Amino acid sequence: MITTYEQALHKLIKNALEEDIGDGDHSTLSCISPDTKGKAVLKIKEDGILAGVEVAEKIFRFMEPEVTFTAYKKDGDTMKFGEIAFEVEAKVYTILQCERLVLNCMQRMSGIASLTRKYVDKIKGCRTRVLDTRKTTPNFRLLEKEAVRIGGGLNHRMGLYDMIMLKDNHIDYSGGIEKALDKAYNYVQQKKPELKIEVETRTLEDVKKVVASGKADRIMLDNFKPEQITEALKIIDGKFETEASGGINLDNVKAYAETGVDYVSIGAVIHHAVSADLSLKAMIV
Repeated sequence: MITTYEQALHKLIKNALEEDIGDGDHSTLSCISPDTKGKAVLKIKEDGILAGVEVAEKIFRFMEPEVTFTAYKKDGDTMKFGEIAFEVEAKVYTILQCERLVLNCMQRMSGIASLTRKYVDKIKGCRTRVLDTRKTTPNFRLLEKEAVRIGGGLNHRMGLYDMIMLKDNHIDYSGGIEKALDKAYNYVQQKKPELKIEVETRTLEDVKKVVASGKADRIMLDNFKPEQITEALKIIDGKFETEASGGINLDNVKAYAETGVDYVSIGAVIHHAVSADLSLKAMIV
C-alpha cells in the first residue's frame, strides 16, 4: 500500500527532476553514450547525523528502477569524515541526472538531523520532547520534517490542515482568547471532530482563561521564561498538554526542559541548520 508520505515524496522527486533537467541534461547528452554504465559512492566529508539515504535510493529508482543500490549506513546513523554512505550502480545518465537532487536532499536533511540531535542530546533524561515548526522551505517541508524525525525530534503539525493553532493574530482578530476558543471549539464539533486545538498564551492570566474554558488540547506558553513556565504548569495541573515556544536555543533548552513542560518547539532546528558536506564521486567500472 502506498502511503501519503510516499505519494508526496514521489511528487517532490518528479517535480525536482523536471525543474533540474528541463528539456535535457545537455552536458551529459553531449559527451556520454546512453548505454554507458557506471558506479558512484556517496562520500561523507564531515561529522554529524546522516539523513536522506532512503530518499536517495528512491530518487535513483525513480529514474531507473533496476539500479543496484548498496547502503553502508542508514538514516539516523552517526557519520564520520571519510566514511562511505552508499554505492550506486546504474546508467551514467541516471547517476549524473540524479546527482544534484540526491546531494541537495541529503546535505539539507543531514544538517537538520545533526542540529536536531544536538537539541535532543541537551535534554536527555528529561521528559520534554523537541518539536519542529512550520518555519520550513516552501515545497521541501516533507523532507525537512522527516530529517527532524531522523534526528530524534517530533513533528508539530505538517500544515494548516491537521491541527488548529490559535496564535496571537487569531486571538486578536477574534476579540480575545475566550471568543477564539469558543469559535474554534464549535467549529471542530461541527466540521472535524478529530482536530486538536492548541492555543497560544502570552501571560499567566491567559493561561487561567484557557484552563477555565476547558476547550483546548494543548497550551502554548509563548516567550515565557523557565520560571514563568513553572508557575504556568502549576495552574495547568496536568489537565492539558503544554508547549514552550520562543527564544529557546542550545544554551537554555535544558532549563526549559527541566520545568517539566511536555514539548519545546524550536524553529531553529530547520531554519538555522547548515547543510552537511557530502559528495557523490564517480567510480570507474
